[in-house]
Amino acid sequence: MKILVVEDELKTGNYLRQGLQEAGYLVDLVRDGRDGLHEALTGDYDLAILDVMLPVMDGWSILRGLRAAGKPLPVLFLTARDEIDDRVRGLELGADDYLVKPFAFAELLARVRTLLRRGKSKDAETMSVLRAADLELDLLRRRVTRGSQRIDLTAKEFALLELLLRRQGEVLPRSLIAAQVWDMNFDSDTNVVEVAVRRLRAKIDDEFPLKLIRTVRGMGYVLEDGAQDSGGQ
Repeated sequence: MKILVVEDELKTGNYLRQGLQEAGYLVDLVRDGRDGLHEALTGDYDLAILDVMLPVMDGWSILRGLRAAGKPLPVLFLTARDEIDDRVRGLELGADDYLVKPFAFAELLARVRTLLRRGKSKDAETMSVLRAADLELDLLRRRVTRGSQRIDLTAKEFALLELLLRRQGEVLPRSLIAAQVWDMNFDSDTNVVEVAVRRLRAKIDDEFPLKLIRTVRGMGYVLEDGAQDSGGQ
């Protein structure tokens, strides 16, 4: 996990960097607000720890810039001021937590771990839903919808749709589909894949103007937005 620390006080910044590194995190330390915003926008960080009072650009402005850019990076504010208005302002701007200086490092570390766990939970929830156009497959709830319409699938149809969504835009040979969904070697004499695709299409494509599953003659099937069939079943 990688953390960005934006802190202009040399002693505090080095203290935070050393403590977080000893706790097992990768840490980048930046000492002014403008560089901090640049790093937060362009770097691959899991959390940002921002001092409020910074040279060039303050912590509020960094947070405002992050949220305006649509960056959901979790932010923990550090400040020497224990003012209710400051805390409210930070939370209203989209901060995730607030810690007043001086602080015990153990408390900061506990808050860092809580924010990182929360971020992981959000990522897991996001990754549990696969989408193409207005089609959604929810892996946790085992539910498929297209627009506002609920679609009931068999276990194999669900597995087939999941495979197509995970490999969206990629032409999947019948042999690969048979191996992944049915755990079987593909036999050219069997039409199990064709039948399953036809039944899946009847549920997620036939009643909707935008078709998602396309047959690529002699190759296999692909799921993509606005697919146009090129022959076959």
